[in-house]
Amino acid sequence: MEAKYAALRRAVEETAAVDAHAHNLVAAASSFPFLRCFSEAAGDALAFAPHSLSFKRSLKDIAELYNCEASLEKVEEFRKAQGLPSISSKCFQAANISAILMDDGIEFDRMLKLESHKDFVPTVGRVLRIEWLAETIINDDSFSGSSWTLDSFTETFLSKLKSYPSEFLLIYWTNFVLSSACKTDAEDSLRKELAGRRPFRITNKSLIDYLFTCSLEIAVMFHLPMQIHTGFGDKDLDLRKCNPLHLRAVLEDERFAKCQLVLLHASYPFSKEASYLASVYSQVYLDFGLAIPKLSVQGMTSSLKELLELAPIKKVMFSTDGYAFPETYYLGARRARDVVYRVLSAACEDGDLSIQEAIDAVEDIFRRNALDLYKLNVANGSIHQKTTIPDSRISTSCVEQEVLFVRIVWNDASGQHRCRVVPAGRFYEIAKNKGVGLTFASMGMTSFCDGPADGTNLTGVGEIRLMPDMSTILRLPWSRREEMVMADMQIRPGEAWEYCPRYALRKVTKVLLDEFNVTMKAGFENEFYLRRKLVSEGHERWVPYDNSSYCSTSSFDGASSILQEVYSSLEEADIVVEQLHAEAGKGQFEVALKYVLCTLAADNLIYAREIIKSVARKHELIATFLPKPDLNDIGSGSHVHLSLWKNDQNVFMGSNEYNYYGMSNVGEQFLAGVYHHLPSILAFTAPHPNSYDRIQPNTWSGAYLCWGKENREAPLRTACPPGVPLDMVSNFEIKSFDGCANPHLELAAIVAAGIDGLRRGLKLPEPIESNPADYASKLKRLPQDLLESVESLAADKTLHELIGDKLITAIIAVRKAEIDHYSKNPGAFGDLIHRY
Repeated sequence: MEAKYAALRRAVEETAAVDAHAHNLVAAASSFPFLRCFSEAAGDALAFAPHSLSFKRSLKDIAELYNCEASLEKVEEFRKAQGLPSISSKCFQAANISAILMDDGIEFDRMLKLESHKDFVPTVGRVLRIEWLAETIINDDSFSGSSWTLDSFTETFLSKLKSYPSEFLLIYWTNFVLSSACKTDAEDSLRKELAGRRPFRITNKSLIDYLFTCSLEIAVMFHLPMQIHTGFGDKDLDLRKCNPLHLRAVLEDERFAKCQLVLLHASYPFSKEASYLASVYSQVYLDFGLAIPKLSVQGMTSSLKELLELAPIKKVMFSTDGYAFPETYYLGARRARDVVYRVLSAACEDGDLSIQEAIDAVEDIFRRNALDLYKLNVANGSIHQKTTIPDSRISTSCVEQEVLFVRIVWNDASGQHRCRVVPAGRFYEIAKNKGVGLTFASMGMTSFCDGPADGTNLTGVGEIRLMPDMSTILRLPWSRREEMVMADMQIRPGEAWEYCPRYALRKVTKVLLDEFNVTMKAGFENEFYLRRKLVSEGHERWVPYDNSSYCSTSSFDGASSILQEVYSSLEEADIVVEQLHAEAGKGQFEVALKYVLCTLAADNLIYAREIIKSVARKHELIATFLPKPDLNDIGSGSHVHLSLWKNDQNVFMGSNEYNYYGMSNVGEQFLAGVYHHLPSILAFTAPHPNSYDRIQPNTWSGAYLCWGKENREAPLRTACPPGVPLDMVSNFEIKSFDGCANPHLELAAIVAAGIDGLRRGLKLPEPIESNPADYASKLKRLPQDLLESVESLAADKTLHELIGDKLITAIIAVRKAEIDHYSKNPGAFGDLIHRY
């Protein structure tokens, strides 16, 4: 059964979840007991928590994550030894959460501020707890005079309620059985509350119902969802009155018919009742946080099954209800993925769902439903946690004790990786939010000179900001006291610089999404040479690591310890490796990466190159991605596999309705655009004069302008990998791509070309099904040197329009400078193994 539902399991594990209801973490010095991580109990009842099924299971889950003994004592020892930042990094990375909606109305001892959570999740929204707001007003010293009336209180209450940012304003209420009390009763109740001792919690039913009604009116006015506590989760509430059926009076009230209500906690033990309400009232939605993971496995499974018995899948949402400890987020996410898989695979077995429908349901439950309901702007794709949490209560010196430096990384127009290094304390205090300064000239530099090339229009006058993208931060596996983070280039925080490669890629992918509702995924094959230093007669040379052949077992065996470290480091960076093997060159290897959303793939490629080069350096070797380091040996490429996706479906692949050599109509038109613009694209994918020493006939590098199905001599190859029907193709490969390319610029050029193909409905010529060199007299050669590619790019109006004239002008100037320099200094190629 597991093999049958492998695709479903993969979707469950890989979907970046939106956590629609959670609470603040606490600092390491908080008095909040760690045992509360496993139970809602408090006081004397908490002592019995270790004897519950959920405790025993959850403790084992945490111990497995930490690779320690499954005992509370050993887990707490591990937490103390690692520290809060490290623990949090591990938990949130494993949880794979891309956004959190946080209810910060529960007060914990030494609770972290909401803003600090943005250091480990890209998007954090607020759940505004209404009773907290009301109590804050009443407990304020200015609200103590006898002149206060219900009307003046209401005016203050509504004014403050409206003042919160509307894009993330949500409303939470914890006692919803409406009484028939009138406004006079509410006035009397307020007067009694004011006469009581402070601080206090609002408990008077008449006042609660009055405020609840006011909140509903605000929710309707601003089109805001209201989260409502139902079922278990608060010992102070009468569980009998937490049955969501008591909400029918609100649901039937025409004033609130448009107010979307989210029933929290799976309404357990009233899950069936909640499911019924969601099925018959359009405004009712369901959230199963807290029930998962606090129940037993059977309890969690049955509760989710009961929710789905009647409720539409489009109304059921995930949350962790995490609180205080990062482990609660991990447990909620881990068990939710397991239970959702159990329930959906069983639904497939029962015939309720097809496997594809179940996969669609995964995206709905973990992500899409919350994005739509709460109107969140969260980047599409997996956003993994790769950072520590800088506790606002932890001193700068404590941060520096664990992380010393942070490298802020960018990739320039010549494809070189560069970084500014900031001490960790200053980074988290200032640079993280305000960036660091960088000269305009930085995007005009070449591989031979750290100054701007003539004609780039970039000089040492003017400065941008390198703004860290905290969703990409990574603790360096090879240097544990350092972190690395990708940077956006901005004129000022929030305003993109038009020369920024990451911005260029985001800009064209947005056009692709907006016009065609299509995204592109990419997976790279990294070919590189390992070389070792040989000193002879005082002269230093870098010679091949070995002398073996393609896919040689002995070659792989000789480099196995290095490749194991590379693999482990990539895995730690959440970069999935699909294959590794020895290549045909002397000391040449390949590491193939799994396809992901193209914006993430570009970042991953830069990190992968950094990891491979750094691990090699540890072993006193160099790894070079230069396309042709030895003119007498095989070249190195960075072939990229590309596919098109719409609503999580591969739309590059053909179907019964349209099948052009295995491609869909969308796939053919996109690939035709790439084919049409390929000579110009080479100025991005083969950006160095050395690139054209590699692109030669009969070298599997794509020398002729053509395409073919599974034709490795063609620059454009459509692929039918294992698992894809033989009459279909799932992706296409561009072989004329190498390790000197800036991946963001390269992918931006490909997307721009594909957009042109889709806009104009371009068609492909017939494929070439044998060696293109056999048709040399009929086929056009691709540019045989960089100058030809640059001339094609200069005349390509489409790429100028979509990528931007200024950036294209700078790129052309850099390329021309490279052409001039290396034509005059051919021996300078030898130094490039240290730059690429």
